Amino acid sequence: MTDDLKAAAEAWLREDPDPDTRAELERLLAAGETAELADRFAGTLEFGTAGLRGAVGAGPNRMNRVVVIRAAAGLAAYLKAQGRTDGPVLIGYDARHKSDVFARDTAAVIRGAGLDAVLLDRPAPTPVVAFGIRHLKAVAGVVVTASHNPPQDNGYKVYLGDGSQIVPPADAGIAAAIAAVGPLAEVPRGDDWQTTGDDLLNAYLDRIAELVPADAPRDLKVAYTPLHGVGRTLVEAAVARAGFEAPRVVPSQADPDPDFPTVSFPNPEEPGAIDAALDLAREIGADIAVANDPDADRCAVAIPDPAAADGWRMLRGDELGALLGEFLLSKRPDGVAACSIVSSSLLGKIAASYDVRYAETLTGFKWIGRVPELVFGYEEALGYCVDPSAVKDKDGVSTLVRVLQLTAQAKAAGRTLLDLLDDLAIRHGLHATDQLSARVEDLSLIGAAMDRLRATPPATLGTYTVERIDDLSQGSAALPPTDGLRYTLSAGARVVVRPSGTEPKLKCYLEVVVPVTRDVATARTTAAAALAAIKTDLAAAAGI
Repeated sequence: MTDDLKAAAEAWLREDPDPDTRAELERLLAAGETAELADRFAGTLEFGTAGLRGAVGAGPNRMNRVVVIRAAAGLAAYLKAQGRTDGPVLIGYDARHKSDVFARDTAAVIRGAGLDAVLLDRPAPTPVVAFGIRHLKAVAGVVVTASHNPPQDNGYKVYLGDGSQIVPPADAGIAAAIAAVGPLAEVPRGDDWQTTGDDLLNAYLDRIAELVPADAPRDLKVAYTPLHGVGRTLVEAAVARAGFEAPRVVPSQADPDPDFPTVSFPNPEEPGAIDAALDLAREIGADIAVANDPDADRCAVAIPDPAAADGWRMLRGDELGALLGEFLLSKRPDGVAACSIVSSSLLGKIAASYDVRYAETLTGFKWIGRVPELVFGYEEALGYCVDPSAVKDKDGVSTLVRVLQLTAQAKAAGRTLLDLLDDLAIRHGLHATDQLSARVEDLSLIGAAMDRLRATPPATLGTYTVERIDDLSQGSAALPPTDGLRYTLSAGARVVVRPSGTEPKLKCYLEVVVPVTRDVATARTTAAAALAAIKTDLAAAAGI
């Protein structure tokens, strides 16, 4: 172990206010764990448009109280420098390890900086803060959450006073303010923050209940899992206020548990994550199965499907986005529908059919939520904004209620969500999507794959010709620059390749469009084969 590494670790010990991480670091020093220590002190967690996210532990390259106190001090300094001091900072947190501690540290630092702080009195879904910022006229919001990341992780998500997640240049401004924070002992802290509980939660629930008209059908049997997260209490309350029968909840996943013992990854997109909900759905004869991720900003849906091996299948994010888009845009709202560049092109065609304006954004609700006059937004990673005038972010609770409304309406007409998907395929062509992703241990492999695709781009993918390549890192009049590539293929197909913003993954998003007359099943088979061929060729071209 080098003298510099040992000195850095010992300096950290002197500042760290957390006995748990101090003891952890002392053990690593005593055991001479040079490689582990070097990783923890190789750099600092970078504050960006996703805020902070990483494994909980000691050291500047981990999530811990030192990192959080500095982040809060930097945020407070940024707000003061921007003159944003005429309202409180709203702070929420999920049920992950240390979330409550990090939230209280944030409240203490915000108060120490002379700003008002309002702390939720219990773990709650992320969209409660996105709603509460505008409801309370806050100047900013913080949610301590790692969303659907593995159990060892935690994170720090920042919103500004418009209720949207931060984007450039605010992220760089906050990061610079964090870097300027001096010794931790010099960061002032207060203990007189306010707390909010039932009043804010009731306002949020009342708003959701208003989404469903009094005369809407409500006959529905629902299976639900919060995946060991914080969604259950508010989902049950929201469903009840909207007039639906209480969902049956998966018992083994009903209560918050930061270790997520029944799932490998607490992400409803991951294979097997909602198997327990599907088992329950089959057992009770449910009409639909729904799931939230651990901070309940995403919503997953599974439906009965006679063609599926076990009689049920999960809807892809784009399928649910199209169903919700058709449901909401058919009312011809005066506004804009939006989705990200990695989502299906079908939403644009649905919007055009109802004379609703349409916009495409970069990936993430930090961009979708900022679209002016937004009336509906989604992206394929199970994120949906169904009430943007209240929550300018993805919201798994209000989305769940909207899904129940749509499903009950279809059931009352003797139809299913599968029937509605077939209707869309016949009207607009079958838009089939898939994803190719590669999780890596060495992040340099992602950069190498992107370099390879830029240097030697494929001329064909599957049976499709590559007609155009857009290097998204150059930006355009419509989109800010981002690390990504978009391939426009023949026959309306497309591929987008980008590094994940929150996980060590390279992600490739595929879409094909197959014309349909009446035989949707055959079109689905054709589309599946076309997507498989694209996936094979793309993996070879990227070297993944």
